[in-house]
Parts: sequence; structure tokens; C-alpha cells
Amino acid sequence: MAALLQVKDLKAYYGQTQALHGVSFEVADGGITTLLGANGAGKTTTLRAICNMVRNEGSIQFDGKSLAGKATEEVVRQRIAHVPEGRGTFTTLTVEENLRIAAYTRGDKAGISQDLERVFAYFPRLKERIQQQAGTLSGGEQQMLAVARALMLRPRLMLLDEPSFGLAPLIVQEIFRIMRRINSEEKVSMLLVEQNAALALDLADYAYVLETGGVVMADKASVVKSDENIRKSYLGY
Repeated sequence: MAALLQVKDLKAYYGQTQALHGVSFEVADGGITTLLGANGAGKTTTLRAICNMVRNEGSIQFDGKSLAGKATEEVVRQRIAHVPEGRGTFTTLTVEENLRIAAYTRGDKAGISQDLERVFAYFPRLKERIQQQAGTLSGGEQQMLAVARALMLRPRLMLLDEPSFGLAPLIVQEIFRIMRRINSEEKVSMLLVEQNAALALDLADYAYVLETGGVVMADKASVVKSDENIRKSYLGY
């Protein structure tokens, strides 16, 4: 598959501190790529750099066009949806208001209504809670809402940061099953940052292992998953 996202020699900084030291990777059009590594390896920073939320250098190409210098809102308009760690929902707004506000860049009201129904087909639990304040949802439901909000952008690429964090195993399995459906049925590409390496490798096609701001390994997810030395050395299981 052709690459939808190409990142080359990416460096990123928090003030004077350099967090990424020349990271390079690709996400195939219609594929799922995962970034793995310990806390502090640079995974979240990589997602933030793609969205120009941190100072960065290097090449970030999306669908053949550079994202350099684009404001975060412009990156979103390229149909790149970021689902941050910690959900990022508007807790005082209802489920419906959260979903509608996610589509603020779109002017097609009929299309937005259709997409609400499309999203509820993936997340029927959210439809049951459509008028409920987001802050009163369970952790799993809030994570579902975060993914659903991203879907309202009709994304070509979803950046998912720790979607399993703090959730019960059964809820995690449900969310990952829905993510697989979204990828399969809508051909939405995904770049997944996930602490649960086994879970991520089951979902992804390709994996990159990061350590202290650099890529130390890249291969098909099935290869990484089956290599015991890599799992023990870098992934901790």
C-alpha cells in the first residue's frame, strides 16, 4: 500500500529540551501503524508534532503534501483527527453537543446528521446517552465518545494516544474491536500509540519501537510480536 503519512528525520522540542532525535516512519493508506516503547520514549510527542502542537523540525508529508508550518486547525482540516490521551471531551456538554462541535469545520448540516447516525451505529451506547453530560459517562464511554468525535471529522487518518488507558479489559476489547471495524469498513488509516504492546500488535499491520526519542526497530507487527528478544528487551512482556 502507498504511504499516506511519511515522517522523516523528525525532531521535537519542549523549550530547550529535545524530545525526538530524528524519528522516521510511515503509515500506509488504509493501514494501521503502531508506535511502541516505554514511557518517555517519545510516542505522544510524535503525535503532537504531526499536529504541530510542539516545536519540531524535519519532514512530515500527508498525502504527498507537507504539513510544515500549518497551524493545528489546518492540520485538522486535512482530515487528520487526534484522539489525545485522557479523552479530551467537553465534560459539561452533552454527548450530542460533543459530537456536533467536532464537526464545526464542516458546513453540510445534512451530512453531519447522517454522520451522527453512522457514529451511533459503531457506538450504540452513546446513542442511549445522547443527552447525557459527557462528564457523567463512565471512563469507557468517554473513550468511545473521544473516538466518535474524531469520526465526525470524516478523517483519513486517526492519531490515537493510549486508547486503553485506565479502562477495564472488556471495555478495551470492545473499543479495539470497533477501531478494527472503522479501519476495515471505512479505510481510515490509524497511527496508534499504546502502552499495551500485545493489544497494539494484534491490531496493527506495522510497528515501530521507540526508545529515548529514536526508532530502534521497525517491522511488520506479526514479526515484532513473534520475536521474544524484542518483546523482552523493548516491550516488557
